[in-house]
Amino acid sequence: MPNLTGKTALVTGASRGIGRATALALAKAGACVLVHYGRGAKEADGVVAEIRKADGRAEAVAADLGAPDGAHKLAEQTRRVVGERLDVLVANAGVSKSATIEDTTVADFDNLFAVNVRAPFFLVQQLLPILSEGSGIILTSSLAARAVVGTIPAYAATKGAVDTLVKHLAAALGPRGIRVNAVAPGVVATDMSNFAKTDAGRDYVLGLQTFRRLAAPEDIADVVAFLASRDARWINGETVHVDGGSKL
Repeated sequence: MPNLTGKTALVTGASRGIGRATALALAKAGACVLVHYGRGAKEADGVVAEIRKADGRAEAVAADLGAPDGAHKLAEQTRRVVGERLDVLVANAGVSKSATIEDTTVADFDNLFAVNVRAPFFLVQQLLPILSEGSGIILTSSLAARAVVGTIPAYAATKGAVDTLVKHLAAALGPRGIRVNAVAPGVVATDMSNFAKTDAGRDYVLGLQTFRRLAAPEDIADVVAFLASRDARWINGETVHVDGGSKL
């Protein structure tokens, strides 16, 4: 297991799904975790309670990352809680929209890029003063960035942007000893993948990958915890495909 004892971590979108599993994994590894949520206050409080029940340390923080100043407000809250040192930033929060090119609205497009691309960029910018040598940043990409999966062209474009952003952030922050990587899940059993709960959807997903099962959030979270730890100290600027061998 990765060792994050004495480390501080912020996980965005941590009230459910991959974010929740990641917050739990980081806490289990010893980190003090800030559990960010946008709307799911009750769910976030539940994650905090679960971590504390296991003798871990956690706090819930709220911010609307779709708002222009959402990342800035979250950074302010983070600094108030952790002080002058943040060791791990997991920019996991994201939104999806299944729509054809013809049906995608400007509002949908802008919201996708606001939450999936703009928020991580400015969150990194605003937290740089408390990220130091040895810190790790992990963004969330997607299988959709490299392969056509469903009818999600605008969403896929945001994840392609994330992959590009990882390279540029890693190059810029590497001299400071800050690592930047991403995980790219395939289809995971979360609320964002409701289509996979139907028989037809499940058959489609299983047909994409080498393993004949749907991914669990923990399958992704464990890789995030590894990337956040010193065990991954020589990995930088990479998007790690955690998709069960999908679309080989």
